[in-house]
Amino acid sequence: MNFLPLKTLTDKQVQSGLKYIVKEGVATEAMSTLTGGTFLVAMAVMLKATNVQIGMLAALPTLTNVFQLIAIWLVKRYRNRRAICIICSVLARVPLLVIGFLPFIFSAATGLQALFFLLFFSYFFGSISGASWNSWMKDLVPQKILGSYFSRRSRILQILSVTLSLMIAVIIDYIKKHYPQQELTAYIVMFLMGGMIGMLGVYLLSRAPEPATNIEETNVLSLLKKPLKDKNFKNLLVFNASYVFAINMALPFFVVYMMKTLLLSLTCIIILGLLAKISSIVSLKLWGTYSDRYSNKTIIIICAPVFIICILAWTFTAMGSSQLISIVLLAIIHIISGMSAAGIDLSINNIAMKLAPHNEAIAYMSARNMIIAIFASLGPVCGGLLADFIANHQLLWSVKWTGSGSSSTFDLLNINNSNFYFVAGAVLAALSLNLLKNIKEEGEVDKKEALTVIKNEFRIHLQKMRLSSIHHRITSTVLMPSFIKKITALFQ
Repeated sequence: MNFLPLKTLTDKQVQSGLKYIVKEGVATEAMSTLTGGTFLVAMAVMLKATNVQIGMLAALPTLTNVFQLIAIWLVKRYRNRRAICIICSVLARVPLLVIGFLPFIFSAATGLQALFFLLFFSYFFGSISGASWNSWMKDLVPQKILGSYFSRRSRILQILSVTLSLMIAVIIDYIKKHYPQQELTAYIVMFLMGGMIGMLGVYLLSRAPEPATNIEETNVLSLLKKPLKDKNFKNLLVFNASYVFAINMALPFFVVYMMKTLLLSLTCIIILGLLAKISSIVSLKLWGTYSDRYSNKTIIIICAPVFIICILAWTFTAMGSSQLISIVLLAIIHIISGMSAAGIDLSINNIAMKLAPHNEAIAYMSARNMIIAIFASLGPVCGGLLADFIANHQLLWSVKWTGSGSSSTFDLLNINNSNFYFVAGAVLAALSLNLLKNIKEEGEVDKKEALTVIKNEFRIHLQKMRLSSIHHRITSTVLMPSFIKKITALFQ
């Protein structure tokens, strides 16, 4: 197959390439669901991993992004982002297949170390592939549909992630209940399936064309210094780095907290995650439209405070008198945080792509990914260290009512070792929002003006939903077959 870039692409080639990128995303998302996220953390908990080890496991995908400097050198030398992306994607997926044979080679304790080793190499090559992919997409996706295209792609991937995650969670919980000795085997099978589906994704990726790129004849370090000399892009990096550090102090430990402190089943955890995904899917189209209409910065200003409040609300989830109250509160948190996180992630990525000059996109995007990787990986490690350090500490604020020979005590605030990092992450994230004002974005709209329009359109949307409630009930009964047909159609 010819991987050479093309000087010009026809509209037909661009549209074909965009379809293949969606198909590739479906396969890659399936691979990521099977080999990462909640299930990877659950596997680590089963293998008796410590808080610091879980933090390191969460840090690996972002920490390895510091090696994207290699991607810049490769693209500069060979000027073929497509070939680099495909080759490195293959090398990133091979370790996932090897993990499937770990139980036959190592003991449980040694197997955990081997798991870290293999995942490191998977994420290492994945980071190089990702840097090439970002630059490739910058030139392939037309600027005028950047927000709407990636929001649509994200919706499709999240629908798949939700459906597949729920199916797997039910299976894993069934195995844990009826065949507990086979739980590790189930995780191993998931890695084997993930690796094979990932290879399918590489083939689909190879079908998309690449427009030729022009990179200045400078050394790699000089090229990488340019984003750091760009004042506006540097302001974005400072904000992004501080924000992800704060957020990642808490995010990797949500699953651990629900499993160990709230004693929730994996199915329940996945269903809560499903609520977040659905709210994210529903809102992504709106955020994509609003980011194109107003500005990405405006969306962040609206969404970030909401997401921070959701993190802080986790500290109250263990204070209910029953597990049902905790689950209801968690459901509300997941729905609201899913909507707000979708807007934040989409907008930050879009700002970075908009601020990156056309012919220097890989340098700008790689510099961002490398810097963000360092701070994003420090977050969960610091969160794990904090959790172990304050393991025996507690901050309790309660109200006691006495009278007629009886007394009742109500806990207003109960922060212990399980959720100190939630508070720390929320506070630091709130402080980081002050740095957002230093970023200048073309077409920036006042927050109040945008918020007024969004509220009005959201109100109209709710009214339409009420009028068509019967239609939605009928649609919901055929949601799964319809989704399966859509996914199948992507590969036809």
